[in-house]
Amino acid sequence: MEHRVTHGLGRDLAKKVTAAAFEAYAAKYTEYNPKTVWTGDYSANVSFRVKGVSLEGKVEVLDKDVTLDLDVPFLLRPFRSMALEVIEREILVWIAKAKNGEIS
Repeated sequence: MEHRVTHGLGRDLAKKVTAAAFEAYAAKYTEYNPKTVWTGDYSANVSFRVKGVSLEGKVEVLDKDVTLDLDVPFLLRPFRSMALEVIEREILVWIAKAKNGEIS
């Protein structure tokens, strides 16, 4: 199931914001061993480790949205919602910084 975060920025700035958000997320949540690998100009693979299980997903920066899609085993489904909420919050913080002119 795809999760969308509307950014209201240009695509290039939205990518900078998304990359910064994932870097901040990785610094805050080292215990989950988060990794982001950009596979294209606007797409990335992400992974986390929770309770010994690897979770993988994709991020796509579109013209108006950032889409997040995490593949989570059934037993860890409650973590999926929590992870998406935390990631979305982080992206929204960085979107606000961009809209305030702190990122260009």
